[in-house]
Amino acid sequence: MSVLELIDREELKRLSARSDAHAAWITACNFALLAAGFALPALWPHWLAWVTGALILAGRALGLAILVHDTAHQTFFSSRRFNEWAGKWLFGGLPNVPYHAYRKGHLEHHRNAGTGQDPDLAFVQGYPASAASLLRKLARDVSGINGVRNILYQLRNFTLAAQAPFLLSHAFLFGILLLAGHPEVYLCWWLGQLFFFPLVVRLRVMGEHGGVADHFDSDPRNNTGTTLAGPLARLLWAPNFVNFHLEHHYASGVPPYRLKAMHD
Repeated sequence: MSVLELIDREELKRLSARSDAHAAWITACNFALLAAGFALPALWPHWLAWVTGALILAGRALGLAILVHDTAHQTFFSSRRFNEWAGKWLFGGLPNVPYHAYRKGHLEHHRNAGTGQDPDLAFVQGYPASAASLLRKLARDVSGINGVRNILYQLRNFTLAAQAPFLLSHAFLFGILLLAGHPEVYLCWWLGQLFFFPLVVRLRVMGEHGGVADHFDSDPRNNTGTTLAGPLARLLWAPNFVNFHLEHHYASGVPPYRLKAMHD
């Protein structure tokens, strides 16, 4: 079913309008939450602050990865060139999401969603999962097993050219924390990557393409899901309007900050 069977052409045109003001506000909110994730253990050196900070940072790592996704679609900012720059250097560095490689694979996902050629199919074919299977998956996430696997995978595929944004972003981050007098809280990022990031990514994937009617149906209504997210979900595993995923697959040219209006 075409999106034009659901909304008229003029409405789609209005929803597809880019807004640099909206994009700048979302960017500022994401970096403010990053700052909060580091500030919490710096100001209150208690184990609970470290755990909470790591959880916030894991959610923002996903948030930045989602902004790479949005710039890869060229829908976040109004300028194509600035979308590419921001996706590569501003958003992709900290979570280590190489912009051009991600964009190539993700657009392939959109072209082939609902078919056996979807490159993301391997991540979702195990869903819906039995209770026992899901508990095993979640245990591997929060125990650090999957976090270690993810980091080792990134190291195996590490090249200076591809990971330059990662290296520069982390050097800049560590420098800021050093100047602030709290270089130790840099470890909070990696605690989040080890113990919480795999979990928030899994919950996001389950919401988008996990509990669907048919992974091999080309109709987005049957291969993609939208999840109505509350404040906690938006903070951790459904940041930056990514939960309106069915709407996104129907009209990938609609910016993320207009997906809720499209849903409504």
